[in-house]
Amino acid sequence: MSIFEYNGSAIVAMVGKNCFAIASDRRLGVQLQTVATDFQRIYKIHDKLYIGLAGLATDAQTLHQRLVFRHNLYQLREERNMKPETFASLVSAVLYEKRFGPYFCQPVIAGLGEKDEPFICTMDSIGANENANVIGIELAKDFVVGGTASESLYGACESMYKPNMEPDELFETISQALLASVDRDCLSGWGGHVIVVTPTEVTERKLKGRMD
Repeated sequence: MSIFEYNGSAIVAMVGKNCFAIASDRRLGVQLQTVATDFQRIYKIHDKLYIGLAGLATDAQTLHQRLVFRHNLYQLREERNMKPETFASLVSAVLYEKRFGPYFCQPVIAGLGEKDEPFICTMDSIGANENANVIGIELAKDFVVGGTASESLYGACESMYKPNMEPDELFETISQALLASVDRDCLSGWGGHVIVVTPTEVTERKLKGRMD
């Protein structure tokens, strides 16, 4: 078993009309044994920027603390929040610094830019991507996925996604895609955690799924 699959995970970010949603499962496992059913995989950087970290749980928590530290330094120096594009470059640089002993994490970044345009991207554990078009970062205009359930997430999202969805429809779509996908992956599941962000509000909901 790969170290990336040791704890199990499922993360997906999806774009709507001037909004975005990011969702994850809630299971923390040690291979096939479930340890916790309320594990947090999505972290808030600021009101319009979130990061989901799939992979090894301990590395994800360490990486999150380092990224918050670096973002706080940026806020003190610049007196403003980081743009999603800038934050994605920071994450890529932090991961690449450790390329010879990497964090076993796959980040999924989602945020709203200057004109409230949604931005989502992902990258691998050393901040690069072989299909990348900007500094090793894989950008997307519809959805990005990560974790052990990524294969089934791709299929569910491709069949359910529609462009320019309103926040309520976006929540329903990403929730159904997540729940359908974790049912097909024994290393992730136990409900879901969904955050929908618009220019004016943040909606956070917990989903109940199969509890086996």
